[in-house]
Amino acid sequence: MSDKPVLNDKGVPANLQIAMAETLFTALNKQEATLTKVAQQLHDDVSQVLSAVGLQLDALRMDFRDAAPALDQRAVELQQMLERAIEQLREISNALNPSIVERAGLHFALDRLVSKIRRRFSGALRLHFDGATHVPTAVAKTFYKITECALEDAVARPGCSAIDIQVKQSQGEFVLELNDNGDSDDSVSAVPSFARLLMDYYAAKEQLALTSNKTPGKGNTIRVSCPASRAPVL
Repeated sequence: MSDKPVLNDKGVPANLQIAMAETLFTALNKQEATLTKVAQQLHDDVSQVLSAVGLQLDALRMDFRDAAPALDQRAVELQQMLERAIEQLREISNALNPSIVERAGLHFALDRLVSKIRRRFSGALRLHFDGATHVPTAVAKTFYKITECALEDAVARPGCSAIDIQVKQSQGEFVLELNDNGDSDDSVSAVPSFARLLMDYYAAKEQLALTSNKTPGKGNTIRVSCPASRAPVL
């Protein structure tokens, strides 16, 4: 029996790649737990206090409207400032909370993700989501996480000026596909990227099929799929 380690397509020992992915995944789980706690405190504590202040301010305005007319307009201005602050806190809470897919659905979550990436990506970024496709929550959460990783890889590639994301149900499968036209030559590094390690781990953890194709001069394709019959509806 040979003692040589099993190597992946980049010449990296497979057990080392798995260990690296597990370490990264553990660290991210801890980070997500912390972010969820912070987001919940912002929503449940800070936002509610500001809302209560707004109600008290409205009551104060009504009580002194006749005695101090100037106070009425000033109170309205303060209420508007509070409303803007509450809205900003809500946006921060949504951004921090990694369970956005559970709360708002995959389509909405991907729309927000695409909007965020567009702020720092000068190329064309398109999302095609089949409205008739209803991806179960467990699969949807993994699709979202893999899309995050795939986008980070794509925008970092030299020459990438176009990215297309597609979510659909095809031939009895839920399918996520991401295509980009960036440089497909990754031979300069034998070690998979941080994002690719996570994609592989997320897919393996949920038993999803993940393939990656690189065509020189044409770009890169990440495809993730799951049989619709196997995916639980949660």
